Amino acid sequence: MDYIRFGSTGLKVSPLAFGMAFREQSDQAKALKTVEAAIDRGINFLDCANTYGPTNDRSLGPGRSEQILAKAIKGKRDSLVITSKVEESVDSGPNDLGLSRYHILREVENTLSRLGTDHIDIYLAHHSDPSTSIEETVSAFDRLIQDGKIRYYGFCNFKAWQVATALWAADRRGFEQAVCFQAPYNLIDRKLENEVFGLVRDQRLAVMAYSPLAVGLLTDVYSPDEPPPKDRLWGSKWRHRFEGQLDGRPGRILITVREIAAELGKTPAQVSLAWVLSRDEISVAVVGCDDVEQVDENLGALDCHLSKDQLDRLNRL
Repeated sequence: MDYIRFGSTGLKVSPLAFGMAFREQSDQAKALKTVEAAIDRGINFLDCANTYGPTNDRSLGPGRSEQILAKAIKGKRDSLVITSKVEESVDSGPNDLGLSRYHILREVENTLSRLGTDHIDIYLAHHSDPSTSIEETVSAFDRLIQDGKIRYYGFCNFKAWQVATALWAADRRGFEQAVCFQAPYNLIDRKLENEVFGLVRDQRLAVMAYSPLAVGLLTDVYSPDEPPPKDRLWGSKWRHRFEGQLDGRPGRILITVREIAAELGKTPAQVSLAWVLSRDEISVAVVGCDDVEQVDENLGALDCHLSKDQLDRLNRL
Protein backbone atom coordinates (compact mmCIF):
# COMPACT_ATOMS: atom_id res chain seq x y z
CA MET A 1 0.00 0.00 0.00
CA ASP A 2 1.32 3.43 -0.94
CA TYR A 3 0.06 5.98 1.58
CA ILE A 4 -0.67 9.56 0.61
CA ARG A 5 -0.56 12.87 2.45
CA PHE A 6 -4.00 13.99 3.56
CA GLY A 7 -4.46 17.50 2.17
CA SER A 8 -2.26 20.08 3.88
CA THR A 9 -1.79 17.96 7.02
CA GLY A 10 1.12 15.68 7.79
CA LEU A 11 -1.25 12.73 8.15
CA LYS A 12 -0.60 9.71 5.89
CA VAL A 13 -3.60 7.65 4.80
CA SER A 14 -4.44 4.91 2.32
CA PRO A 15 -6.01 6.25 -0.90
CA LEU A 16 -9.02 4.04 -0.21
CA ALA A 17 -10.96 4.58 3.00
CA PHE A 18 -13.26 1.88 4.29
CA GLY A 19 -16.83 3.18 4.60
CA MET A 20 -18.79 1.73 7.52
CA ALA A 21 -22.39 2.23 6.29
CA PHE A 22 -22.82 -1.45 5.22
CA ARG A 23 -25.77 -0.74 2.92
CA GLU A 24 -26.15 -4.40 1.87
CA GLN A 25 -24.79 -6.21 4.91
CA SER A 26 -27.05 -7.14 7.83
CA ASP A 27 -24.76 -9.67 9.54
CA GLN A 28 -22.58 -7.93 12.14
CA ALA A 29 -20.09 -10.83 12.28
CA LYS A 30 -19.57 -10.62 8.51
CA ALA A 31 -19.30 -6.85 8.74
CA LEU A 32 -16.55 -7.19 11.36
CA LYS A 33 -14.71 -9.75 9.24
CA THR A 34 -14.84 -7.36 6.29
CA VAL A 35 -13.37 -4.46 8.29
CA GLU A 36 -10.62 -6.68 9.65
CA ALA A 37 -9.77 -7.87 6.12
CA ALA A 38 -9.48 -4.27 4.93
CA ILE A 39 -7.11 -3.43 7.78
CA ASP A 40 -5.04 -6.57 7.17
CA ARG A 41 -4.65 -5.56 3.51
CA GLY A 42 -3.26 -2.14 4.40
CA ILE A 43 -6.29 0.16 4.48
CA ASN A 44 -5.58 2.37 7.48
CA PHE A 45 -8.43 4.86 6.99
CA LEU A 46 -11.84 3.91 8.43
CA ASP A 47 -14.79 6.23 7.81
CA CYS A 48 -17.66 5.92 10.27
CA ALA A 49 -20.57 7.95 11.65
CA ASN A 50 -22.59 7.85 14.83
CA THR A 51 -25.71 6.87 12.85
CA TYR A 52 -24.21 4.13 10.63
CA GLY A 53 -25.03 0.47 11.08
CA PRO A 54 -25.60 -2.78 9.17
CA THR A 55 -28.02 -2.20 6.24
CA ASN A 56 -27.57 1.50 7.06
CA ASP A 57 -30.96 1.44 8.79
CA ARG A 58 -30.97 4.60 10.93
CA SER A 59 -34.23 3.59 12.66
CA LEU A 60 -32.43 0.92 14.69
CA GLY A 61 -30.59 3.51 16.76
CA PRO A 62 -27.13 5.10 16.74
CA GLY A 63 -23.71 3.63 17.17
CA ARG A 64 -23.94 0.14 15.70
CA SER A 65 -21.12 0.61 13.18
CA GLU A 66 -19.01 2.33 15.83
CA GLN A 67 -19.43 -0.75 18.02
CA ILE A 68 -18.28 -3.00 15.16
CA LEU A 69 -15.35 -0.70 14.52
CA ALA A 70 -14.36 -0.86 18.19
CA LYS A 71 -13.88 -4.62 17.87
CA ALA A 72 -11.93 -4.30 14.62
CA ILE A 73 -9.42 -1.75 15.93
CA LYS A 74 -8.69 -3.48 19.24
CA GLY A 75 -4.92 -3.78 19.57
CA LYS A 76 -4.40 -1.80 16.34
CA ARG A 77 -5.73 1.64 17.27
CA ASP A 78 -2.46 3.56 17.05
CA SER A 79 -1.82 2.50 13.43
CA LEU A 80 -5.25 3.55 12.15
CA VAL A 81 -6.97 6.78 11.16
CA ILE A 82 -10.62 6.86 12.27
CA THR A 83 -13.40 9.27 11.42
CA SER A 84 -16.85 9.68 12.82
CA LYS A 85 -19.60 12.19 12.17
CA VAL A 86 -22.10 14.27 14.08
CA GLU A 87 -25.30 16.16 13.14
CA GLU A 88 -27.89 13.54 12.22
CA SER A 89 -30.72 12.73 14.59
CA VAL A 90 -29.90 10.16 17.29
CA ASP A 91 -33.23 10.36 19.13
CA SER A 92 -36.47 12.33 19.23
CA GLY A 93 -35.47 15.13 21.61
CA PRO A 94 -35.03 18.75 20.47
CA ASN A 95 -31.26 18.62 21.09
CA ASP A 96 -30.71 15.17 19.61
CA LEU A 97 -29.50 16.50 16.26
CA GLY A 98 -27.67 19.41 14.72
CA LEU A 99 -24.33 21.15 15.13
CA SER A 100 -24.86 23.05 18.37
CA ARG A 101 -22.04 23.02 20.90
CA TYR A 102 -24.39 21.07 23.20
CA HIS A 103 -25.00 18.31 20.68
CA ILE A 104 -21.41 18.07 19.41
CA LEU A 105 -19.86 17.88 22.89
CA ARG A 106 -22.39 15.31 24.02
CA GLU A 107 -22.16 13.11 20.94
CA VAL A 108 -18.37 13.05 20.82
CA GLU A 109 -18.41 11.48 24.29
CA ASN A 110 -20.91 8.84 23.14
CA THR A 111 -18.80 8.04 20.09
CA LEU A 112 -15.58 7.80 22.11
CA SER A 113 -17.28 5.47 24.57
CA ARG A 114 -18.58 3.18 21.82
CA LEU A 115 -15.22 3.13 20.02
CA GLY A 116 -13.31 2.47 23.22
CA THR A 117 -10.73 5.12 22.39
CA ASP A 118 -9.71 8.48 23.81
CA HIS A 119 -9.75 10.39 20.52
CA ILE A 120 -11.20 10.55 17.02
CA ASP A 121 -8.68 11.36 14.32
CA ILE A 122 -11.06 13.28 12.03
CA TYR A 123 -14.48 14.45 13.24
CA LEU A 124 -16.90 15.48 10.51
CA ALA A 125 -19.99 17.65 10.51
CA HIS A 126 -22.30 15.23 8.66
CA HIS A 127 -24.57 17.90 7.14
CA SER A 128 -25.02 21.63 7.54
CA ASP A 129 -27.31 22.91 10.28
CA PRO A 130 -29.14 26.14 9.39
CA SER A 131 -30.41 26.50 12.97
CA THR A 132 -26.90 26.91 14.43
CA SER A 133 -24.36 29.61 13.65
CA ILE A 134 -21.21 28.30 12.01
CA GLU A 135 -19.18 30.19 14.64
CA GLU A 136 -20.71 28.03 17.37
CA THR A 137 -19.95 24.87 15.40
CA VAL A 138 -16.31 25.64 14.62
CA SER A 139 -15.73 26.83 18.19
CA ALA A 140 -16.96 23.44 19.44
CA PHE A 141 -14.60 21.60 17.09
CA ASP A 142 -11.74 23.86 18.17
CA ARG A 143 -12.51 23.07 21.81
CA LEU A 144 -12.37 19.34 21.07
CA ILE A 145 -8.97 19.71 19.41
CA GLN A 146 -7.65 21.68 22.39
CA ASP A 147 -8.99 19.01 24.74
CA GLY A 148 -7.31 16.24 22.71
CA LYS A 149 -10.58 14.48 21.88
CA ILE A 150 -10.21 14.97 18.13
CA ARG A 151 -7.13 15.60 15.99
CA TYR A 152 -8.75 17.29 12.96
CA TYR A 153 -12.21 18.19 11.73
CA GLY A 154 -13.98 18.66 8.43
CA PHE A 155 -17.31 19.03 6.67
CA CYS A 156 -19.50 16.53 4.85
CA ASN A 157 -22.24 17.37 2.33
CA PHE A 158 -21.82 21.14 2.73
CA LYS A 159 -22.07 23.53 -0.20
CA ALA A 160 -18.90 25.31 -1.28
CA TRP A 161 -20.05 28.66 0.13
CA GLN A 162 -20.83 27.02 3.48
CA VAL A 163 -17.32 25.56 3.71
CA ALA A 164 -15.83 28.93 2.77
CA THR A 165 -17.93 30.65 5.46
CA ALA A 166 -16.77 28.11 8.05
CA LEU A 167 -13.12 28.59 7.10
CA TRP A 168 -13.51 32.36 7.32
CA ALA A 169 -15.26 32.16 10.70
CA ALA A 170 -12.51 29.95 12.15
CA ASP A 171 -9.78 32.21 10.77
CA ARG A 172 -11.46 35.36 12.11
CA ARG A 173 -11.78 33.88 15.59
CA GLY A 174 -8.35 32.25 15.68
CA PHE A 175 -9.80 28.72 15.80
CA GLU A 176 -8.32 25.59 14.27
CA GLN A 177 -9.30 25.26 10.61
CA ALA A 178 -11.10 22.38 8.93
CA VAL A 179 -8.75 20.15 6.91
CA CYS A 180 -11.13 18.17 4.69
CA PHE A 181 -14.38 17.98 2.82
CA GLN A 182 -16.43 14.85 2.12
CA ALA A 183 -19.07 14.55 -0.59
CA PRO A 184 -20.30 12.17 -3.32
CA TYR A 185 -18.21 12.12 -6.48
CA ASN A 186 -18.20 9.65 -9.34
CA LEU A 187 -18.42 9.47 -13.12
CA ILE A 188 -22.19 10.00 -13.01
CA ASP A 189 -22.24 12.71 -10.32
CA ARG A 190 -19.55 15.33 -10.99
CA LYS A 191 -21.18 18.35 -9.30
CA LEU A 192 -18.10 18.92 -7.14
CA GLU A 193 -16.28 20.21 -10.22
CA ASN A 194 -18.57 23.25 -10.44
CA GLU A 195 -17.43 25.12 -7.34
CA VAL A 196 -15.92 22.80 -4.72
CA PHE A 197 -12.80 21.85 -6.70
CA GLY A 198 -11.75 25.48 -6.98
CA LEU A 199 -12.27 25.98 -3.26
CA VAL A 200 -10.32 22.92 -2.15
CA ARG A 201 -7.42 23.73 -4.47
CA ASP A 202 -7.24 27.26 -3.08
CA GLN A 203 -7.58 26.23 0.57
CA ARG A 204 -5.58 22.98 0.28
CA LEU A 205 -8.38 20.85 1.71
CA ALA A 206 -8.32 17.09 1.40
CA VAL A 207 -11.35 15.66 -0.40
CA MET A 208 -12.92 12.35 0.58
CA ALA A 209 -15.09 11.15 -2.30
CA TYR A 210 -17.89 8.90 -1.12
CA SER A 211 -20.14 6.86 -3.43
CA PRO A 212 -17.29 6.63 -5.97
CA LEU A 213 -19.22 3.78 -7.64
CA ALA A 214 -22.55 5.66 -7.56
CA VAL A 215 -23.88 3.22 -4.95
CA GLY A 216 -23.05 0.26 -7.16
CA LEU A 217 -24.40 1.60 -10.47
CA LEU A 218 -20.86 1.71 -11.91
CA THR A 219 -20.18 -1.98 -11.30
CA ASP A 220 -21.03 -5.10 -13.28
CA VAL A 221 -24.23 -5.63 -11.26
CA TYR A 222 -26.59 -3.25 -13.07
CA SER A 223 -27.24 -2.58 -16.76
CA PRO A 224 -29.23 -0.08 -18.83
CA ASP A 225 -32.58 -1.42 -20.06
CA GLU A 226 -32.49 -4.35 -17.60
CA PRO A 227 -34.32 -4.64 -14.28
CA PRO A 228 -32.04 -4.60 -11.23
CA PRO A 229 -31.36 -7.93 -9.49
CA LYS A 230 -33.92 -8.39 -6.74
CA ASP A 231 -31.27 -9.39 -4.21
CA ARG A 232 -29.29 -6.15 -4.58
CA LEU A 233 -29.92 -2.70 -3.13
CA TRP A 234 -31.36 -1.07 -6.26
CA GLY A 235 -33.60 -4.10 -6.82
CA SER A 236 -34.91 -4.34 -3.26
CA LYS A 237 -35.03 -1.35 -0.87
CA TRP A 238 -34.33 1.21 -3.62
CA ARG A 239 -36.30 -0.45 -6.42
CA HIS A 240 -38.70 2.50 -6.64
CA ARG A 241 -35.71 4.79 -7.31
CA PHE A 242 -34.00 2.72 -10.00
CA GLU A 243 -36.13 3.75 -12.98
CA GLY A 244 -34.18 6.23 -15.09
CA GLN A 245 -30.92 5.93 -13.14
CA LEU A 246 -29.05 4.50 -16.15
CA ASP A 247 -30.96 6.28 -18.91
CA GLY A 248 -29.08 8.53 -21.32
CA ARG A 249 -25.67 9.77 -20.21
CA PRO A 250 -25.28 7.48 -17.14
CA GLY A 251 -25.96 4.45 -19.32
CA ARG A 252 -23.42 5.59 -21.92
CA ILE A 253 -20.88 6.12 -19.13
CA LEU A 254 -21.41 2.59 -17.83
CA ILE A 255 -21.03 1.11 -21.33
CA THR A 256 -17.74 2.99 -21.81
CA VAL A 257 -16.51 1.94 -18.36
CA ARG A 258 -17.14 -1.69 -19.30
CA GLU A 259 -15.36 -1.28 -22.63
CA ILE A 260 -12.28 0.15 -20.90
CA ALA A 261 -12.43 -2.54 -18.21
CA ALA A 262 -12.31 -5.20 -20.95
CA GLU A 263 -9.32 -3.45 -22.56
CA LEU A 264 -7.41 -3.46 -19.27
CA GLY A 265 -8.50 -6.82 -17.89
CA LYS A 266 -10.08 -5.03 -14.94
CA THR A 267 -13.60 -4.78 -13.57
CA PRO A 268 -15.93 -1.81 -14.11
CA ALA A 269 -15.67 -1.00 -10.40
CA GLN A 270 -11.88 -0.84 -10.60
CA VAL A 271 -11.98 1.43 -13.66
CA SER A 272 -14.54 3.73 -12.01
CA LEU A 273 -12.47 3.98 -8.83
CA ALA A 274 -9.26 4.56 -10.79
CA TRP A 275 -10.93 7.46 -12.58
CA VAL A 276 -11.98 9.07 -9.27
CA LEU A 277 -8.46 8.69 -7.86
CA SER A 278 -6.96 10.16 -11.04
CA ARG A 279 -8.50 13.55 -10.22
CA ASP A 280 -5.92 15.82 -8.61
CA GLU A 281 -8.46 17.28 -6.21
CA ILE A 282 -9.47 13.91 -4.76
CA SER A 283 -7.37 12.65 -1.86
CA VAL A 284 -9.30 9.52 -0.91
CA ALA A 285 -12.15 7.41 -2.27
CA VAL A 286 -14.46 6.02 0.42
CA VAL A 287 -15.48 2.50 -0.59
CA GLY A 288 -18.51 0.84 0.97
CA CYS A 289 -17.53 -2.83 1.04
CA ASP A 290 -20.10 -5.30 2.32
CA ASP A 291 -17.89 -8.40 2.11
CA VAL A 292 -14.23 -9.39 1.78
CA GLU A 293 -14.55 -10.02 -1.97
CA GLN A 294 -15.55 -6.38 -2.49
CA VAL A 295 -12.54 -5.25 -0.46
CA ASP A 296 -10.22 -7.20 -2.74
CA GLU A 297 -11.93 -6.00 -5.90
CA ASN A 298 -11.73 -2.36 -4.85
CA LEU A 299 -8.07 -2.68 -3.91
CA GLY A 300 -7.47 -3.78 -7.51
CA ALA A 301 -8.20 -0.20 -8.55
CA LEU A 302 -4.88 0.92 -7.08
CA ASP A 303 -2.94 -0.75 -9.91
CA CYS A 304 -5.47 0.13 -12.61
CA HIS A 305 -3.67 2.64 -14.82
CA LEU A 306 -5.87 4.55 -17.24
CA SER A 307 -4.21 5.91 -20.37
CA LYS A 308 -4.71 9.51 -21.47
CA ASP A 309 -7.01 8.30 -24.21
CA GLN A 310 -9.09 6.28 -21.75
CA LEU A 311 -9.31 9.21 -19.35
CA ASP A 312 -10.35 11.50 -22.19
CA ARG A 313 -13.09 9.08 -23.26
CA LEU A 314 -14.49 9.03 -19.75
CA ASN A 315 -14.13 12.76 -19.17
CA ARG A 316 -15.96 13.63 -22.39
CA LEU A 317 -19.01 11.68 -21.25
